[in-house]
Amino acid sequence: MVSTRSTSGGSGGNPHRPKLDLDPRTVAQARALAAQVGGPIVDLARRHTTLSVERATLRLAGLGGADPDGVPWVNLLADAVRADVDLGHGLALPVWDALARGEAEDLLTLAQKAAAGSVRFRLPEGDAARTARSGARAAVGDGIARIDVRREERERLVAEIGDAPRQPWIYLIVATGDIYEDIPQAQQAAREGADVIAVIRSTGQSLLDYVPEGATRDGFAGTYATQENFRLMRAALDETGRELGRYVRLTNYASGLCMPEIAALAGLERLDMMLNDSMYGILFRDINPVRTFVDQRFSRQVHARAGIIINTGEDNYLTTADAVEAAHTVTTSQLLNEYFAHEAGLEDWQLGLGHAFEIDPGVPDSFRLELAHALLARELFPDAPLKWMPPTRHMTGDVFRGYLLDGFFNLAGALTGQGILLVGMMTEAVVTPWLSDRDLALQNVRYVMDAAGRLAEDFHPAPDGVIAERARTVLGESIDLLTRIADRDRGLLDAIADGTFGLMKRPPDGGRGLDGVAEHSDEHYNPATEILEENA
Repeated sequence: MVSTRSTSGGSGGNPHRPKLDLDPRTVAQARALAAQVGGPIVDLARRHTTLSVERATLRLAGLGGADPDGVPWVNLLADAVRADVDLGHGLALPVWDALARGEAEDLLTLAQKAAAGSVRFRLPEGDAARTARSGARAAVGDGIARIDVRREERERLVAEIGDAPRQPWIYLIVATGDIYEDIPQAQQAAREGADVIAVIRSTGQSLLDYVPEGATRDGFAGTYATQENFRLMRAALDETGRELGRYVRLTNYASGLCMPEIAALAGLERLDMMLNDSMYGILFRDINPVRTFVDQRFSRQVHARAGIIINTGEDNYLTTADAVEAAHTVTTSQLLNEYFAHEAGLEDWQLGLGHAFEIDPGVPDSFRLELAHALLARELFPDAPLKWMPPTRHMTGDVFRGYLLDGFFNLAGALTGQGILLVGMMTEAVVTPWLSDRDLALQNVRYVMDAAGRLAEDFHPAPDGVIAERARTVLGESIDLLTRIADRDRGLLDAIADGTFGLMKRPPDGGRGLDGVAEHSDEHYNPATEILEENA
């Protein structure tokens, strides 16, 4: 085990003053190892495309809607092109070549004719390829320009309406399944003090290889992520934000088999945060690892351009693995998520790296251990708005005990300077929360935050105490794990296959969506990737 004790002080002027005495050389070593492990994954992503990346490109070019059976036109067009031209070439050249040849006057008509079987596609060459490339870049460029406009709109509204007066931002979930029920619940939650509204996605949407269309009212334990649902909720929260005098942020999920498409729709509809973890879909939804890494890189490039904050999913590891024994896997994943995010163009202020308050309350010194883990994340990523998740695994149905646990969770967040605090519910593991449950939970948050005030400034763990020593131990274990992963033949892919994270074993040649992955041909072209990488 490497030493993680500091030999020098100082914080470099960070807003969160260091309190754990971490050795900066050890922290640098951890980041270097994360880059060593993550580099081959980025190379893999650069060499491949997926159906969802290509469909997202069509969406950026303006193609939307669905046929009478609800099948999106992007899916129908993509499938028709793929039947004639290998996916490794991308969709852009065959599609805009067909438009240039006069097969249809626009993308929608082309998709309709393709679905009817009345269009054949080819890979153009020479002047025809140059014409197709130019047309595709112009159309997709218009879509990315619309994302730029929505980002500027957010910045203007924050300046005009006002922003949340303090951090952590209070993050609250709505999950009725009906967008028209979600809206009044979200607006009331904002009036009660929520700064961020997360619309939980319908159970199973991660596994759908299409994005539903329109406003939906029949989700399961959540509401479908659709462009129209995004638009409706965004408009409602803007209305409430003007009423309250502060901008209310909106969150959804860019994950699963349609991660790139949902990221594009989020940018077009001005969402502010998106759950977007590099490994969650692999581990907990059994989506093919290669597809996930390709899709997450593209989606993060879109988020970077749109000014969207990502939320990563390390808290989920602690719902399947022990929160003490597996603490180092959370830190390891955070370091990898940071590397992948930076490579895709995201800045530190966009990194809502996840972690959670999930240690069994019966463990001796459990609160001190929670403080150690939370403070370690805070000091490793001082400029990131960390997303701090409440207890779920050890919520028993005893609402009084649950309310107390949530109070301890809120206090840990106040003491360690978390940036995004998800509101814990005392009815976790009992029922979907009622509005009254949310009101009580928000009262808990407000009481702790108001009572604690700036207590974080006075919180200085003893240099050789349990908190500081535990944090250094976890960092050292993370370095050991990254070193072992780097020594594997296939690096991170082998580690995922062996169940290193969350005890889930996922081989690189298995999982859902593998048939939608293709290695780039020499003629591959994607104008969205080209534009996003030029301006990263």
